Amino acid sequence: MLGSAVAAPLLSACGGGGTGGNAKELTFWNFYGPNPQADAQSKWFTDLVAAWNANNEVKVKLHYLPVSEYLAGTALQTAFSAGQGPDIFLLSPGDFLRYHNGGVLTDLTPHLKPDQIADFDGGVLDTRKVDDKVYGLPMEREPLAMFYSVEAFEQAKLSEGDIPKTWDQLLDVAAKLTGKDRFGLLFETIPGYYQNFTWYPFMWMAGGSAVPGNGGAGFDVPGVHAALKLWQDAITTKVAPRKPQGDGAGNGPANLGSGFVAMQQTGIWAVSQMEQSKKDFKYGVFPLPVPDGGTYTTDLGGWAFVANAKGANPEAAAKFIAWALGATDKEGVERGRQWNTVVKTNLPARRSVQEAATSAGAFDKPVLKVFLDQVVPGGRGEPRYTPEVYKAVSDALQAVQLGGANPAQAAADAAAKIDTFLKGYKGAAML
Repeated sequence: MLGSAVAAPLLSACGGGGTGGNAKELTFWNFYGPNPQADAQSKWFTDLVAAWNANNEVKVKLHYLPVSEYLAGTALQTAFSAGQGPDIFLLSPGDFLRYHNGGVLTDLTPHLKPDQIADFDGGVLDTRKVDDKVYGLPMEREPLAMFYSVEAFEQAKLSEGDIPKTWDQLLDVAAKLTGKDRFGLLFETIPGYYQNFTWYPFMWMAGGSAVPGNGGAGFDVPGVHAALKLWQDAITTKVAPRKPQGDGAGNGPANLGSGFVAMQQTGIWAVSQMEQSKKDFKYGVFPLPVPDGGTYTTDLGGWAFVANAKGANPEAAAKFIAWALGATDKEGVERGRQWNTVVKTNLPARRSVQEAATSAGAFDKPVLKVFLDQVVPGGRGEPRYTPEVYKAVSDALQAVQLGGANPAQAAADAAAKIDTFLKGYKGAAML
């Protein structure tokens, strides 16, 4: 854990409401709704805002951005730099420190009762807290796993007994599944916070860490070299594509469901994607394979609602977030159950929501039982690093995966950048 009180400015200007600063109408940037597909997730967002607006003087207005633009684009950063950041927005742990250290995030703690904070499952708030103050409320927990096509396995004369448990087995099985019109395996190749998020478990399982002492031995270590090489080998042996289909490797229907790949690393959200777009497609799920001598883990991601401290009305924005994701009344719990297990497939971030979902039979589906029983145990929350640390890791991954760089050299170069940055870092703790 690193850091203390002050950080170098990461956003040149932070402020003012995405519509110019209207204290009676708060803008809420997100990648769910209202979207052009008008799907169930979009409706959940529009219904949420409608319920709030019907009972509150300060209104909330949704502003939709496509997921690719929100995850890999610069619209949010550009808006804040121009002093036009939204009042409410979605934020992952991976980019938390950019906004916290930039003075953007509102402390939500005054608007949360102790029982509301306690309702969040063990550790889920850790990467959203600084000095015991809560700066974001998570909507969900999203573990990563491997999805595979049952038909592709059968065509290759493979069975459940051939499901890979090690990295070597993963590449070997991927080779057997690769054919003229199908790749055996898919890792994300598009640079961004999502790609880093999906690679971190491999770094951890091999004993590495982006920040020395932060749960691992550091970045320029043999385990990190091996994790980088695994992703490189998948490309160079041509068992994995250089570019995913659709909007990226988090999209199950566009990649696994289309037959483009036979195995795909993605998250629990893909269960609902497949249910909605490829309902008859037969697939299975298994935990991420482990390197020889390594210890299994996975990444538990998830987005949070956060409020702009320099926005038009930070107090109203914080109240909205506390109501939307923290309310413990019947409506609040049902709202969480609907999001996590009806319109989307996640693991709830709150105990009360988890209990309600379990009672409703939400996790009886076989693939979701695999997530609960095999994937989640041993998982770790998505880390929070500064943009400088994230970028050093991203550059190394891209150089190795698509640029043909030597993994050991790429790791050494990234470690040198990280070490230099850390010598002067004084921001909130990296976790």
